[in-house]
Amino acid sequence: MKRLIALATSGHITLLGGAFLFQLAGYAPCAMCIWQRWPHAAAIVSGLIALSGVIPRTMAVLAALAALTTSAIGFFHAGVEQGWWPGPSSCTGNGDGLSSLSGADLLSTDVSDTIIMCDDIVWQLGLTMAGWNGVFSLVLAVVWIMAARRA
Repeated sequence: MKRLIALATSGHITLLGGAFLFQLAGYAPCAMCIWQRWPHAAAIVSGLIALSGVIPRTMAVLAALAALTTSAIGFFHAGVEQGWWPGPSSCTGNGDGLSSLSGADLLSTDVSDTIIMCDDIVWQLGLTMAGWNGVFSLVLAVVWIMAARRA
């Protein structure tokens, strides 16, 4: 059980670390990319708590839910990128959702120099980054469920 928890926790660390490495390489994240990071962080925290011996089954279940959440967001995001369904109006299409931002917000130098649209594909190797996140996170959810069953 501890091996499975360590494996899954390491998987989330790898995926979250990879997201930050892509960002450092110049691939700025969109809003939906950021949304996918939070459940990875929750799974990492849950995994570390489980590895410390505190309610490991409960932590594994919570981590599985986090993995399923980021997987669902990843698959949804991949569908938005492919044009299969609409995404949030604030970061897709013609950017109509941006009309709520003030001119100062749009011109602020405190943020990145461009607004990254959620329906733009910036990197793809078979699947987009969001699609790969969906797949790998779904695999990690299975590992978490296996760990919970053995706890």
